[in-house]
Amino acid sequence: MRSKSLFVLMALALIVSFPAISSATNGMNLEGYGPISLGMGGAGLAFDNGTAAVMNNPATLGLMDDGHRFDVALGFLGPNVTAEMTGFPKADSSANAFFMPAFGWASKKNNLTYGIAMFAQGGMGTEYSDTSFLTAGSGEEVRSEVGVGRLMVPIAYNFSDKLTVGGSVDFVWAMMDLKMALSGAQLGDMVAALGGTQSAGTASGTMIDGMVTMITNGWLNPFWARFDFSDDSAFFGEAKGYGVAGKLGLVYEVSPEFTVGVTYHSKTALSDLETSGATVTINADMDDGIAAGGAPSGTFSNYTVPVTGTISVKDFQWPATYGIGVAYKAMESRLLLAADIKYIAWEEVMKDFSMGFEADTSQTNPQAMGFAGATMDASLFQEWDNQTVIAVGASYAVNDAFTVRAGYNHSANPIPNTYLNALFPAIVESHATLGGGYNFGSSSLNAALSMAFESSATNSMMPVESTHSQLSGQVMYSYKY
Repeated sequence: MRSKSLFVLMALALIVSFPAISSATNGMNLEGYGPISLGMGGAGLAFDNGTAAVMNNPATLGLMDDGHRFDVALGFLGPNVTAEMTGFPKADSSANAFFMPAFGWASKKNNLTYGIAMFAQGGMGTEYSDTSFLTAGSGEEVRSEVGVGRLMVPIAYNFSDKLTVGGSVDFVWAMMDLKMALSGAQLGDMVAALGGTQSAGTASGTMIDGMVTMITNGWLNPFWARFDFSDDSAFFGEAKGYGVAGKLGLVYEVSPEFTVGVTYHSKTALSDLETSGATVTINADMDDGIAAGGAPSGTFSNYTVPVTGTISVKDFQWPATYGIGVAYKAMESRLLLAADIKYIAWEEVMKDFSMGFEADTSQTNPQAMGFAGATMDASLFQEWDNQTVIAVGASYAVNDAFTVRAGYNHSANPIPNTYLNALFPAIVESHATLGGGYNFGSSSLNAALSMAFESSATNSMMPVESTHSQLSGQVMYSYKY
């Protein structure tokens, strides 16, 4: 028993050292958690699917047999994302491989089940080259990467042979990298004092006030601006935030063959995502006298002005989710059928994408010294729609060792065309999934693949067309003792 416990602890320590970053599927949620659920289209609210219950319905943990279970998993997402605008070459995102380790451990004795688990919640990511039209002429790559993960402590209790209730306390972390460019016209449209329509977003603050003064006096003509905060890690993001959330669920056995599961996942309470390693860069024709910190000279040169400081992504939260699922197990035929409906409340948390920037009081670039200590608040409108996800699947036990699975998952694109951003194309709608599992003694191996069919949408203001398809997979080793 000591060697088994040591093995579990070593595996937990290894996996916890790798946070999870992924790409969008059901909005920013993964379409399935754990390969048993994923192989069945993401359904998993009303039957035993291992420790992935902590992401699906924690009450299903109580359906396991007495004893201990340890799961260790690895997920892969391979998005294929493009952006295209008339008159420019198509831009292909090179962010096409994301890996997500996960683990879960659960112990059941009599009516009580408890455990610990870590899973990736979801996210999204793109990366376009320094020659794409999305650079707005800055000549530097643009990219985004958002990752959210959870460390969860679940508990479930069998109140009777028919009713099981469960819940979890979740420690949540979020990480973000962003390299985003705006043309001078886009930036100007965000500023009311410059006559901007503010149809896509807003920008204000003392940094903007200084720019407005220089523009209205004819001392500054901006060509592009950039927001940059990004690291080189494949697992960590530059801006980070932490918080908590929780889940509740129940499973009720209507008959030996038919079960119903209900779950509620709370909205997160995350801190702002912050980093001191941020830069806001402005490229403009600037009066040489102003650029030198003196009086206007009437002569102009092109300047690229990086302003260093601290950036905060404000009130980035994960939405509440409501779900109900059913499962039918035909004992004699070895067939399991399952269907879930989930409602994801994106409207409450994805109204806008807001950043606050505070320039360092000491700037090394001469042209940036006038912005020392200045502030800026920038907001890009999002206005996501709430999302209904339908997941259906089936599994068939070919024999006592081998099981095959298949499923389908569908949810409408939650992003309005008006606010679609090629850096955040969470527009995938339909998935087909396949999976299987093999038991050998006290161990088992399960795997699943999911194909997200290509979806496309066009920003109605730019217009930029984004397309997104994706191949993803998960594999999980389980050990019972």
